[in-house]
Amino acid sequence: MQIGFFFWPYTLDLCEKLAERADRYGYAMIGIADTPGNAMDPWVSAAMVARASQRTQVALCVTNLLTRHPAVSAAAIASLDHISNGRAVLGIGAGHSGTKNVGLSRSTGKELAEGVMFMKALLQGRPAMLGAVSAHLPWIKRAPPIFLAASHPPALRAAGQAADGVFCNFGLGAENIRDSASHILAGAKAADRAPEDIEVWQIAALDCSEDRKLAQGKVGAMLAFLAGYVIGDRKLETRGVPEQLRAPLLELRRRYSTRPGEADIKLVQELGLFDYLSRRLAICGNPADCLAQALSAKAAGAKRLMLTVSLASDPVRTVELFGQHVLPKL
Repeated sequence: MQIGFFFWPYTLDLCEKLAERADRYGYAMIGIADTPGNAMDPWVSAAMVARASQRTQVALCVTNLLTRHPAVSAAAIASLDHISNGRAVLGIGAGHSGTKNVGLSRSTGKELAEGVMFMKALLQGRPAMLGAVSAHLPWIKRAPPIFLAASHPPALRAAGQAADGVFCNFGLGAENIRDSASHILAGAKAADRAPEDIEVWQIAALDCSEDRKLAQGKVGAMLAFLAGYVIGDRKLETRGVPEQLRAPLLELRRRYSTRPGEADIKLVQELGLFDYLSRRLAICGNPADCLAQALSAKAAGAKRLMLTVSLASDPVRTVELFGQHVLPKL
């Protein structure tokens, strides 16, 4: 089972410490989120991480097609690939805090597929068109993989159609993994692609601490944030949400913030959603708890986990404890 983690790059010190721990404990991937208003610039931070690590893959996890033109992001990931000696991965999403925090909307599934195909052509050294815009990056020597972050059926199908991999934010339950895989498969079949060529990573929140209650208490803010992707604005039945939880989840969607804080933790608890969201979207508690939950996800069909430590009680300690006590057993 492959394990990666991603984070909001608050400081240079955090970037350097997490990069070193990723290498030390053998994490497969370290990702940097694009979240203006919450943390530092992701490309500057990713360059720091690439220079501070030697082995782990370095991912943008994730940026979007709107705050930077896709041709600019293609050039940036090729540059990061050069800096990291071929370890770069570009993650693209529809947009959440990365777009909402600067007043932009989100990309549709069709726009995601078109944007990924455009960037893949550029990264292969070919001229490409996106709408009326043409671009060419002839200096590129290697094509880094492009993943789509996806939590809704249209984006999951777009990932199957066009991307090299998927950061799948749909849940760790067997039914969640099965349902999301069916949408990815449908997209792959429509594009006549082999499903096994698409690398799928399941996204969840991680907080690992010697103090179980501390970890469980802090994870609520990230659960509200991740649920903002999964829930969407309607059709919760297509997201695998039990009927009795749909009204509370829509209320969470209405009231939570893309600049999370203590209010989001209280909101998850107030609406009675902690147990459901933590089972579906988190691995949290002490190391023994985290191992049991990771093994449960593996039994449910997860082959790779990409775990956000952005709002963990102590991101560095979380990565250390999980790396020492859980990762070797996976």
